[in-house]
Amino acid sequence: MDIIPSLNTLRSIRTTKNEKTFKCFRKGEDHDQPLSPMARLFHEPGSNVYIIGIMGVKTKISPDVFKENLVHTFLKNRRFSSLQVMDKENGSMKWIPTHVNIDDHVIIPELNPKIESPEKFVEDYISNLSRSHIENTKPLWDLHILNIKTSEAEGTCVFRFHHSLGDGMSLMNLLLACTRKVSDPEALPTLPGNNNKSGVAKVASIWSRLGVLWNSFVALFMFVLTALFLQDTKTPMKGSKGVEHRARRFIVRSVSLDDIKMVKTAMNVTLNDVVLGVTQAGFYRYLRGRYSETDDKRADVPVNMRFRATFFFNLRAATRINDYTDTDAFGTWGNKIGYSLLPFDIRFKKDPLDYVRDASSIVKQKKSSLEPLFTYFFTKLFIMLFGIKAAGKLNHKVFYNTTLWFSNVPGPQEKITFFGHEVAYIAPSCYGQPNALMIHVVSYTDKVIFVISADEETIPDPHKLCDDLEESLRDIKASAHSQMV
Repeated sequence: MDIIPSLNTLRSIRTTKNEKTFKCFRKGEDHDQPLSPMARLFHEPGSNVYIIGIMGVKTKISPDVFKENLVHTFLKNRRFSSLQVMDKENGSMKWIPTHVNIDDHVIIPELNPKIESPEKFVEDYISNLSRSHIENTKPLWDLHILNIKTSEAEGTCVFRFHHSLGDGMSLMNLLLACTRKVSDPEALPTLPGNNNKSGVAKVASIWSRLGVLWNSFVALFMFVLTALFLQDTKTPMKGSKGVEHRARRFIVRSVSLDDIKMVKTAMNVTLNDVVLGVTQAGFYRYLRGRYSETDDKRADVPVNMRFRATFFFNLRAATRINDYTDTDAFGTWGNKIGYSLLPFDIRFKKDPLDYVRDASSIVKQKKSSLEPLFTYFFTKLFIMLFGIKAAGKLNHKVFYNTTLWFSNVPGPQEKITFFGHEVAYIAPSCYGQPNALMIHVVSYTDKVIFVISADEETIPDPHKLCDDLEESLRDIKASAHSQMV
C-alpha cells in the first residue's frame, strides 16, 4: 500500500522505548501552554467526553503505512504530541510537549479471520472502548485497527480522541487533511458549503432585529429554566442518573442522499430540515413500539411530552480543510461550538411531510436567534466568574435535563482515500455524555450516515431505532413523490 502522494518523502519513523514515552519537563518552559477554559471543561465529571471516529476502508489496512503517516501528520499538531498536566498548586492544566511512541497509540488486536459474525465483533469491540479512558501519561488519543472483513468494509479503523483536543469539526478537519480524492490523488476533498459564513450569521442577518431579539429572549428563558429544574418527560429514551458512566452501543446506518435531496426539492427546505424531520418521525415510530406492541397508530404515546435535543452548532466563520497544525487563520482548532435546546414534536401526524415542516419551522426559529452564541459565551463567562467545577455542574444539569444530543458534520462530496486506503464510510460519535442517546449525521459522497450512540440499559434495541429511521424516510419520500406527481 502506497503512502498518499503528498507524503511520499517521509523520513523513517522514530519512536521511543515503552518505558520512556515522554521527556521530563521543566516547569515554566516557554512552550508550556494552558488548556483553554472550554478544553478544561471536558475534564469535569459529567462532561468527560470522548469522540469516536469509525472509518471503514475498502482494502486491508497496512499498519506500517498508518504509523508512518501518523507520525508526520497527527504528531505535527501539538495537541496530539503533548500531555495534559494538572498544576497541583492552582488546579490549572497545561499542554506539555512530549516524545510520542506511536506504538503506544496504535492498537492492533490479533483477530480470528473465521469470526462467525464480523459486524457483531466490530460493534462489540467499539462498545468495549466506551468502558475505558485513555491514561493521562500519554497524549489523549489512540487508533484501533481491525483488519476483519464486514459487509461494508475490508477493514475498520477506530480513532478515539478526548474532547479536550478539539470539537467534531476540528477532528474531522484533521482526518480529512490526511485524505485525498480518489479521482485526483494530489487534491484534498471538498466539503459542502466551503467558505460560507456560519448558518447562524446567515439566517440572523436576514431577519429583523426584533425577531432575533425575541427568539433569543425565549431561548435564554428556556435555558435558565432547564439549568434550574425543567426536565424532559421521562420516556423509554430518557437516560437515568449516571448514564454517562455506562458503556455505549454504536450503530451505523446509511441512507441515500438522493432520497433526502428529492424530499428537499419537493418541499423547498434544507437537507438538515429533512434529516431532522426523518429523525422526529423515527422517534415517534420507535416510542410507539416501546409503549405498545400493537401496530395501531393510536398507540399510547404520551400527549404533549417534553422531548428536546441539545443541538450543536459550529461557530466558525468558514468550513474548509486546512493543514494538520492547531493554529491557522480560519480558527479551525479548539472547541468552538454553541448549542440550542431543540424541541421535538413526538406525536402521530397523518401526513408524514408534517414532520419535516415542523422541523423546518423550529430550525428557522433557532437559527434566527443568538442562542448558540449565547450558550458558548455564557459558558466562558460562567467559568471566569465561578470556576471550572461550577461550570461543569451547570453543563451536566442542562444536558441531563434534555433527552439526547444531536450533531451533524459535513463530509466529503467525492470518494476519498485515507493514507492510500479508499474509504467506504465515515462515522463519528461520542461517549461520556449524560444522555442515553446521541445521533450524529454525516454525509459522504452519495450517502447520509446516521450514527447512533446508545446506552443499552435505556435503549436495548438501537438497531430497531435505525430501522424506524429508515422506514420513516421511506414514508416521507413516498409522500413527497406523490405530491410532485
